[in-house]
This record gives sequence, structure tokens and C-alpha cells, in this order.
Amino acid sequence: MKGVTDINEDRHRDDNRMAAMFDWASRAAHDPEVAKEFNVAAGARVAQKLNAEEKLIDFIEQGWHTLEPSTPFKRTWSIEAICDHLQAVTTGDIKKLLINVPPGFTKSMTTAVFWPAWEWGPRNRPHMRYIGMSYADKLSMRDNVRCRDLIKSEWYQERWGSTFDWKDDQNLKSYYENTATGWRLAASSGSALTGFRGDRLLLDDPHSVRGADSDVKRQDTIQWFSETLPTRVNNKQSAFVVIMQRVHEEDVSGVILAKELGYTHLMLPMEFEEERRCYTVVKPTWMARPTIHRVAKIPQTDMWVREGQPLPDGYEKHEGKLIYRPMYLQDPRTEDGQLLAPERFDTEQVEELKQQLRAWGGTYAEAGQLQQRPALRGGGLFKRDLWAIVDNIPDVLMFEVGGWDFAATDSKQAAYTCRVRMGLLRDGRTIITNVTRVQKGPNETEAFIEATVKEDGYDIVQDMPQDPGQAGKVQKSSLIGMLEGYPVFFSPESGDKAMRAMPLAAQQEGGKVLLLRGGWNSDFVNEASTFPAGKFKDQIDAASRAYGRLLIRKRQEEVTGDGGGEAGTPC
Repeated sequence: MKGVTDINEDRHRDDNRMAAMFDWASRAAHDPEVAKEFNVAAGARVAQKLNAEEKLIDFIEQGWHTLEPSTPFKRTWSIEAICDHLQAVTTGDIKKLLINVPPGFTKSMTTAVFWPAWEWGPRNRPHMRYIGMSYADKLSMRDNVRCRDLIKSEWYQERWGSTFDWKDDQNLKSYYENTATGWRLAASSGSALTGFRGDRLLLDDPHSVRGADSDVKRQDTIQWFSETLPTRVNNKQSAFVVIMQRVHEEDVSGVILAKELGYTHLMLPMEFEEERRCYTVVKPTWMARPTIHRVAKIPQTDMWVREGQPLPDGYEKHEGKLIYRPMYLQDPRTEDGQLLAPERFDTEQVEELKQQLRAWGGTYAEAGQLQQRPALRGGGLFKRDLWAIVDNIPDVLMFEVGGWDFAATDSKQAAYTCRVRMGLLRDGRTIITNVTRVQKGPNETEAFIEATVKEDGYDIVQDMPQDPGQAGKVQKSSLIGMLEGYPVFFSPESGDKAMRAMPLAAQQEGGKVLLLRGGWNSDFVNEASTFPAGKFKDQIDAASRAYGRLLIRKRQEEVTGDGGGEAGTPC
């Protein structure tokens, strides 16, 4: 409840306002011109209030000055798109919403500040309960305070102040309640949230940009998102809203998309890319007649394809398996490279932002945070469109080698053990002839390794990594006993994954790496295109090791004619 001082201030403000309105009304009763002005103003005021109650975007536009008096509000279609989707959550049309948007597009103000205040007052839902979360307590607490400041503003109180009041004994920055049983809690990603169940679970940037580089921190957040957060809903009408920039292929967004958790996905890249045009079920308010298409999402990606439209290269295996449904066309841009909101970020500003991101995190930071895909468009070290796939080996195959990558025994995720078979052609080009990998337990993995080596035969030199420490020694000893007589070499990894892959990437860029057509092509190309920022790296790690062994054997044959090589430890 309000204190005496607050009540006196309200009365004083109301008395002044009423006096001014009475004076205006009195003059209007005797002056037709004043009456016309009075009626127009009153009508406009009512219309504005009704618009704010009907549309979230109008509520934000009208109330923006209360929090940002020195910064004009710029109404762009991108902000309208976010508002449309949040409003669909309010109406119950969406229960799970994922929004990917670049930094600087008022995502926190829209989602975590204005939307809750809009539901409490203009939509007359003061009983709603919100848990707002970010990677840092101070950020979610900041938005808690902003929302409370907005509600306490004279502009808000004049229009919806009678809807609810505050509970003085529960009115902190991190947690406050109103008199209609509604409350709002600020927390951080990873919080236990014991004792709290919300109608709206708002997750705004669950990862910090730097924290996403840590596999441990990122996986902890994902585990919390997957196991703790779903238990904190109030009832079956409760909704999840995740809004974030992409920071890693396996961030929270990546998990939502890969596991197909049923989220409506609004994806807004800074620069338009036709093949990733975003579709959702929400009717855009900025389009009078939105085009309706039947579309389908490609599994384990954030890409939508229109019915009748060819699938992007590398995704042909999904043909015939996609489920198409009617959706509205969302992104109004038509040409590659068009900016998301040039009135907010023009070409010069976007280029400056790119340079800043590249200086810190390279082109991957730019691709993730601006384009909402944590991989370069044409590929990272390996360019998607430079892979040459052939139906037959085009020249004499001088020899082949096998490169391996083993799944870490302490991995928290389903890692692969992989073998890449690679050969040298007489004309000097390299050809990858086969890739095979498994996600199995230790015993099944050993059986896979044994079967693969024996199937390759005695003529193919195998190169395997030796993990440091006692576990690596035990594994090596076991494999040596199992593969006795086969040309298998062991050596520890050195340098980071990207550095090890660069020699092969240089050959691919020069058009000197071929892929023999096979069922493994698509998965290999997809992983290479996101390397080293992708979730899985086993195929490229194995290919890098194979290429290193290929060069060793090539040099040995040139010098001695002996292809066995001396580097590493053979069985």
C-alpha cells in the first residue's frame, strides 16, 4: 500500500490536474473554439489509451518517454515483429517463444520492461507472475527496476493506476508484489528458483558472450535450462520466452532448435539472407496483406523452406520428410545484405560494429551476434561451396591413410569416435574416400575401432590420438594388443583444433580436396562449414590427423620409398 507521503503527493498532483481540466472545461462551455479543441484533445487521449491497451507496440511508443526522455523512440518493423510475438503469448497463441536478434534492438526494454507492465495494467492482468532471468543478476534486476519505474510513472498511473497497488512489505529491486497477487522476481541463469513458479519465464541472454566460449559454463547453463527451468512454471497456461543473440552453435538457442522443443522462432539477422528468411505463425501488424505460405523447418537448423522451394545444398536428405504448415511471411526484406533497421543502425554503424566484433571474437562473433548463426555463411575455415564431390576416383590412387578422433571419456554430451579415410591421387590432389563414426559406450567403441581398422586392411596406415595421462596410456595399450600387426600410429594432439585444420583448409580453398560421393557427405560438409565454432568437431579433427599422416607418408615415399613413416608410435 502507498504511504502517507505518496498519497499526499498523488492528491496534490490530482488536485492540480483536476483544476486545470475544470478551467479548460469551463472555458469550453462558453467558447465554441475552445470546446472543439477540448473535445478533440479528449477524444485523442481516449483513442491513444485504447490503442495502448490493444497493441503492445503502441503502449511502448506512448510510454517510451517515461524511461528514455532524451532518446526518441524509433518504431521499426523489427520491434513490431517482437511485439507481435509477445502479444501472441499474451493471447495464449504461443506458449514457447524464441527470439534471436542482434544487440541494440531494445530487446530487454521490450520483453523484460514494457511487456510485463503492459500485461499488468493495459491488459488488466495484475495477477500475472514473472521470473526474469539473465546471465547476471544485475541485468535482470536492472529490468525489474525499470519496469517498476514505468508503472510508477505519472503517465502510467493516470491511465491504469487503479488496476493495482504495491505491497510495501514486498517491494525490493529483486522482488516485488502487487495487491492483486502478482509479483516479479529477478534471477540469473543457473539459479535454483526454489519456491517460485511463474506465469511468464523470461530468459534474456542466458549466456554472456565470453562465458559461451567455456564449454563448462555453457553446458551448465544448458543443463539448468533443460532440467530446472521447466519445473518452475505455474500451470499449463504458463509461457517461456527466450530472447538472445547467438553466441555459440550449442547455446540455449541451439539446443531449442536442435532438439525441436516446440518453440515458435523469430529470427532477425542484421543483414538479410534469403535462404534464412524467417517465418512464424504470427500475423505481422506492419503488413496489410501478409503473404501466406506453407513452410517447413529443416531439422537441427534454424532454416525454414517454402513448399516447392529447393532445399539448400547439403540438406537433400531431408527431402520428403519435412512437415509443411501455413505460416505468415515475416521478414519484408527482399535483397541479400539489406539492413534490419537502417534508421537505427545504418551501413556505417553496422560496419563499425563488425570491426569491433572481429577485433574481439573474429568473424564468428560477427556471424553469431549479428547474423544469428554462430558460423560463417559460406563456412569457416572450410567453405561450403568449395567442396568438390566426385562419383568415382578420378586418377590413380597412390595410397590411403586413416585419421581418427576419439570421444572424450568424461564428455557430458554425446560425442563421436570417428575415422576419416583419405588418399593421395597421382596428380597431387587429396581425396576423402570414406567417413564413419559412432556414438557408443567404451566396449562398443572398441569393437567399432577394431572392425574399421581390419576392414581397411594392412595397406592403410592408421593415425590415432593418444590422450594425456594414465587413461590415454591404458587405451593405447588396449588398442595395440587388439590391432597387433596393423600399421597403427599414436601421437598426442598439439596446438588448437583450428591450427591443426589449417593445412587441409588451405588445400580445400585451392580446389585440391575431393570428396568421394557417399551417404556421409552431407554431415561432413555441414560440420566443416561450422568448424571450429560448431557443436561437433570430430570429423574435422580426424580429417586433420589423416592429412598430417598423408603428408608424412608422402614425404617418406619421396625420400625412401617407404610409406610407413616414423612419426608417432606404431603397434
